[in-house]
Amino acid sequence: MLARVWSAAIVGIEAVRVGVEVDVSGGLPKTAIVGLPDAAVQESRERVQAALKNAGFAFPMRKIVINLTPADLRKEGPSFDLPISVGILAASEQIDAQLLGDHLFLGEVSLDGSLRAVAGVLPIAAAARRLGFEGMVVPADNAQEAAVVQGLAVYSLNHLREVADFLGHPDKYPVTVTRIAENYLDAYQGVPDLKDVKGQVHARRALEIAAAGGHNLVFVGPPGSGKTMLARRLPGILPPLTFAEALEVSQIHSVAGLLKDRGSLIQSRPFRSPHHSASGASLVGAAVFPVRGRFL
Repeated sequence: MLARVWSAAIVGIEAVRVGVEVDVSGGLPKTAIVGLPDAAVQESRERVQAALKNAGFAFPMRKIVINLTPADLRKEGPSFDLPISVGILAASEQIDAQLLGDHLFLGEVSLDGSLRAVAGVLPIAAAARRLGFEGMVVPADNAQEAAVVQGLAVYSLNHLREVADFLGHPDKYPVTVTRIAENYLDAYQGVPDLKDVKGQVHARRALEIAAAGGHNLVFVGPPGSGKTMLARRLPGILPPLTFAEALEVSQIHSVAGLLKDRGSLIQSRPFRSPHHSASGASLVGAAVFPVRGRFL
């Protein structure tokens, strides 16, 4: 029997819909994954087989072909574990497959059948809403991140048994709710600004010009002259992120796997402090202002 489950892959910071097609047919027991899978996706054969057995399901001892479409797109990471598991259960008629066409599935599967968080859930949730999916099934640790996207029903599940039960009885499971999209501006506080800076007239003026015109800026001076202290205050004199900007910044953090350390939505403008050994070539095109010292 043939089953199709929808998932997604990350290309840059954008998400692309991926169809997980599973065909269970007669023949010698074998599981093959095609469609440009990387090593992590290939290894899902062993993870999924052990997870299904330990979760109380029967792993079909037949020929199983798993096709990840589109076939010319590289598939990376363990996030396809859950859709592959659901596809095998649907193709072997162990679960109800009626909801598979309306929902997107994403998550890593442990050997005991529990679901583990993956990176890149936020841009995938945004793509799922754009593509018209009704809902999205994700591990519990990713639910708040995905729920930031309005207009998409996000279901937070912990185990393969819960996923199977959800497909048969979706009304038993509540939709994950987050209010961060409504009140994230209220949390925009604690960002340092120029009110605590004494003196440094030229440096303050440089920061104001850079903030007003969207210019690049480089402070050059001896250690301890206040370069980093001043640079950290640039986000504080910029307007708060709009929700659209916050969503875009958060998508970048999500793809990099950093969002779990910053909450479900980045609420302030990001600041990075490059190492002092960063080459000049990496800073080409920036304006240079001295900070109580000479140009170096």
